Amino acid sequence: MANPFFSWLQRRGGKQEAGGDAPHADPQHKAERPMVFVKELSPKSRRHLLRHFLALEDKDRLLRFGSKLSDDMVTRYVENIDFARDTVFGVYDRRLRLLGVGHLAFAPRESSRISGATIKPVVAEFGVSVSAAARGLGVGTKLFLRASMRCRNADVDTLYMHCLSSNKVMMHIAKKAGMDIHRDYGEADAYLKISPANSATVFQEAMEEQAAMLDYIVKANFKALLKWGARVTGLGGKGKGSGGQP
Repeated sequence: MANPFFSWLQRRGGKQEAGGDAPHADPQHKAERPMVFVKELSPKSRRHLLRHFLALEDKDRLLRFGSKLSDDMVTRYVENIDFARDTVFGVYDRRLRLLGVGHLAFAPRESSRISGATIKPVVAEFGVSVSAAARGLGVGTKLFLRASMRCRNADVDTLYMHCLSSNKVMMHIAKKAGMDIHRDYGEADAYLKISPANSATVFQEAMEEQAAMLDYIVKANFKALLKWGARVTGLGGKGKGSGGQP
């Protein structure tokens, strides 16, 4: 008998088309994509976040941050992420490396660039980065969908993105989501109006987070098993731990 939980996950994967990073992907390629699990990160994830951002090429840092940040500036950015205020999502590979990161920053309406777009007291700004090796897997789209769901359940009705017009990944995500896009001097502002939450969206977010947590635990245990096997057989040296559950 099929497990209803995983059947639900498969249906969710089918409903949420994971094609945001690859506009021209063919149907056969889409069918071969692995399921993408989006996990909410915590302050314990800073080491993983720093490794992800430092691994981005200069052009990718430019697209993500709007300028070519030095390693020191990237380090300060990671150190200053306020997890109590903002929400950060990540997609891990089987080696517990972050393939993609979505930073959902919440700010008072008055301090935002789109203060006239909502009457709610808070707006959310979304930034996303995807490792070069994970392009075309729908990671960016999945991160955006999870961020928009968090906004919906947090009673935030306006999701905003600011990026360079040359950022094809974010521009494609914005167009696909039906965001209102404004371009000016090589930059683009996009915002999305989000529907109110209901019991189904709250349940959906909780189930997706539980699935991502389970996926992370399985990967962490498998990694630990491989390290243990390497020590027992003498085929591997001392490895660094995963640093706990982020």
